[in-house]
Order: sequence, then C-alpha cells, then structure tokens
Amino acid sequence: MVDLTKLRVQIFADGADRAGIETLARNPVIRGFTTNPTLMRASGVSDYEAFARDVLELVGDRPISFEVFADDFGEMVRQGRRIAAWGAQVFVKIPVTNIGGEATSGVIRTLSSEGVQLNVTAMTTPGQVERVVACLDPGTRHFVSLFAGRIADTGRDPLPLVRRCVEILEPRPEIRLIWASPREILNVVQADEVGCHVITVTHDLLKKLPLLGKDLDEFSLETVQMFHRDGVSAGFSL
Repeated sequence: MVDLTKLRVQIFADGADRAGIETLARNPVIRGFTTNPTLMRASGVSDYEAFARDVLELVGDRPISFEVFADDFGEMVRQGRRIAAWGAQVFVKIPVTNIGGEATSGVIRTLSSEGVQLNVTAMTTPGQVERVVACLDPGTRHFVSLFAGRIADTGRDPLPLVRRCVEILEPRPEIRLIWASPREILNVVQADEVGCHVITVTHDLLKKLPLLGKDLDEFSLETVQMFHRDGVSAGFSL
C-alpha cells in the first residue's frame, strides 16, 4: 500500500457537504479544501456566507477556496474582497473568464495587488495559465486550477499540459498548480509524478484513496467474492 503522507502532491478535498468536510477535517492526509457554487447548490446550501463561516470553523488553518458567483467584473471584485475578509486561510476563486468569454485579467490584477489570495479556476490550457500568472502579484500566495479531468473528457491526454503548467510556474514559487476535476485515483499518482503541487479530490472519490497500491490479486479475489455474495443475496436461480 502507498503511504499517502509521503506523496509530494497535496490532496485537497473538493465538496460542499458539511458533514463530509467535518469528517475530512480530522484526516491529516487532507491538506486543504475547495468548493464552488455548483457543489454548494447540489448540497442544498442556501446562505452562502453562513455556510462558509461555519466551514471555516471546521477546517482550521488549512487553505480553503470559495468562489465568486458574479459575472460583472466590478461585482466580482466586490465579492472577492468580502470573501477574502472571512479569514487568513481563505482563497478567492475567480473564473478565468466571465460567461461571455471575456478574460478576468483586470479582476485578477486588482484583487491580487490588494493582497487577496486567489485561486483562478476553470482553466484548460497552458496559454490561459501563462496569461493569468502574468496578472498575479508576486507578493501574495495564489493557486491556479487546471481542469485536467475535463481535458481528459475531450479525449486528450492532460499530462503534457500539466507538465507545461508546472514549467510555467517554476519561476513563481508563490503560485501553486492545482490538478482539478480528477476522474480516478490514478490521477493522484499522475499528479504526484508530474510535479503538480495540489490535486482536488471529491468526497466520493476520496473514499477510494485506501485502494492506492492495493494488491491486485487480493482485489481480484474480493471482486469474485462480491459477485458471488450479491448473486446469493438476490436469490437468483436457474
């Protein structure tokens, strides 16, 4: 089995389920947390700030990202400032563009220059990462999120793109790359091997982490036993 504490890549829990966050906050393998409006809506969150402040009490000093939900640039800045004020461990998620495809460069420059810690999100190309990095103030810690899982959904291998982003960030140690939207536990191994700093993993996928490095013969036998157990439980007969 793999010792998760020895991985170079840091595992952040991605979700908005309060009970799940409370449980994962007790796990030393989880080094940070992320969420977004889609996950919050799916979890039934109705009061954004109340939920965020509650969760901040659970995660302690580990980094956590909350996303603006405005589309107007001025409103993004206002929301970003308000979110940033909730705690020193807060990173404000800013999408790489608005819904019309206009780059949020001005928003990123403004907030970053004010010392707001950002997590620029929804990126799928190294070109986007390069443009964003150029806007980030060097005096503040930031994350940039490459949605490697969505890249893979298009039939493209995300690894060369992640490698390129790691290279882009080499001169900027205050900026850390996130492998976002993983689809399987293999992605944790891949992110670690390629030198990605962080991988965000959903609560459901985190349940599979104990399988990392599992003996394959043992896994095969457990699978056979499962099929047999379920066939018997179903009462099948021929």
